[in-house]
Amino acid sequence: MNNIKPYQVSAVNAFSLILIGGYGYLQSENPSITALIPVITGIILILLNNGIKVENKIIAHVAVSLTLIMIFGLIMPLLGSIKRSDIGAIIRVIIMLSTTILALIIFIKSFINARRNKAD
Repeated sequence: MNNIKPYQVSAVNAFSLILIGGYGYLQSENPSITALIPVITGIILILLNNGIKVENKIIAHVAVSLTLIMIFGLIMPLLGSIKRSDIGAIIRVIIMLSTTILALIIFIKSFINARRNKAD
């Protein structure tokens, strides 16, 4: 996991949010505009990805903040899909949560490593 770059995992997370979130929105019988929040967040993360790649601190912190917010933002849809016993929605949200949590972990590890390297 040390070879994974933050911009790579952020891109995977962004595409997960866009594709799975978009599928969930289109597949829903009564789609809500709030169901597009993961899609919009994914698009923003894609737009920020080049800044993450060149290690722009401000852009990286914005991406981390969006990623953290997305984790909290996916909790209610998960609880709602569990309440409705909608297995498809549960799986979709768990996948999006998993990629988002992984992205956050990689970002945090990257920040820790950058701090260590700066101290050396």
